[in-house]
Amino acid sequence: MSSATRSGGPAPAFPGSAVADPRGGGRAAFVWGIGVLVYFLAVAYRTSLGVAGLDAADRFQVGASALSTFTILQLLVYAGMQIPVGLLVDRLGTKRVLILGIALFTTGQFGFGLSDSYAMALASRALLGCGDAMTFISVLRLGSRWFPARRGPLIAQVAALIGMAGNLLSTLVLARLLGAFGWTPAFAGSAAGGVAVLVLVLVFLKDHPEGTAPASGAGAGKGTVTGRMPAPRFGVGRQIADSWREPGTRLGMWVHFTTQFPGMVYLLLWGMPFLVEAQGMSREEAGELLTLVVLSNMAVGLVYGQLIARHHGARMPLALGTIGSTALLWGTALAWPGTAPGWLLVALSLVLGLCGPASMIGFDFARPANPPERIGTASGIVNMGGFTASMTTLLAIGVLLDATGDNYRVAFASVFVLQALGVAQILRLRGRADRRERERTVASRVETVHVPPAVRQG
Repeated sequence: MSSATRSGGPAPAFPGSAVADPRGGGRAAFVWGIGVLVYFLAVAYRTSLGVAGLDAADRFQVGASALSTFTILQLLVYAGMQIPVGLLVDRLGTKRVLILGIALFTTGQFGFGLSDSYAMALASRALLGCGDAMTFISVLRLGSRWFPARRGPLIAQVAALIGMAGNLLSTLVLARLLGAFGWTPAFAGSAAGGVAVLVLVLVFLKDHPEGTAPASGAGAGKGTVTGRMPAPRFGVGRQIADSWREPGTRLGMWVHFTTQFPGMVYLLLWGMPFLVEAQGMSREEAGELLTLVVLSNMAVGLVYGQLIARHHGARMPLALGTIGSTALLWGTALAWPGTAPGWLLVALSLVLGLCGPASMIGFDFARPANPPERIGTASGIVNMGGFTASMTTLLAIGVLLDATGDNYRVAFASVFVLQALGVAQILRLRGRADRRERERTVASRVETVHVPPAVRQG
């Protein structure tokens, strides 16, 4: 890598970009914070089934495979929506997409609380997944519009950290509401949060700082600085193909694929049954370990964000280190004779907390590889990775549990198959992405030297 890349700082600017670097500040933090609050609530709704899996099995009279279908369908919708949402964000802006997302995931959460049949519950989770899919890419775009590029890795990690607090909300609060008031009041009542954040978005959220309104038409960005991305000049297929063609986008997707899913699978559905049924813990003890995963995620997110913002070369070591430590602790817990000791389950919980922050590194590979008008599309491609892996693993574990009579050792070993696939792809693409990044850095420096100041400044 170039010296600039090794020493940290902002990712190389995309040559030819006409987008002014936002200044940040208190106003930026306020507007961005509203977007992050939407993501926080979406994560709370997304993970609410993680503490209610056993209750759902009793309520709808379903087994492990059918139970996993709830989360698989939700993630299937989420993953399938990523590229369309990225295109929508690039074209319509953050506010409109977030409004639609809030309406969908709030309706889904309310419907899930009222569901008295398996089919109705499935439809509600699908609706929830559709709305959830519209939040994170929107928040990434919002951060890039309000904060300087050099703060991108930290801003993304902080957004993910606050999102994980939504997981904490479902683990600590919803679980207690479920025990105290029952299914319908806990789930349907929690949907009131969606109405509250919708009001905040409608009143306060702005797509971009004042004075940086977009120029319209295909001529945007030709010799002028508007402060917003020029409108894409190509069709949807070209937009997706150009994003996919960049090695950094594909590398980011595989990093996200390989790092995120073990923690996601554990928190979304199978952690609680594994700890209660296979490890003999009480629900309260299992809930504490799930909370530890969330707290670890939140703490590590800040560390990873600071490291990558200062030393861009730390991206790959952090990603591969997280994958290796996750595989080691996961395998040790499964191979331990009998039930695993408490210290090992605590260590596993702490390591699984690394998965979320490590998955954010995928966006740091894709972001500098694409021009501003493709950021939403490229982010959507990256975000598909981890959720596709999570969906596949959730299904595999459910099927294997039913097939083996709830043998968690066999079912949980399916994680290693996807990790091996992901690592192979990461190693294959790493060199190509590094070379492409060096080429962009050189091109950016040449443009800075040779483009007349009047053109660069508009």
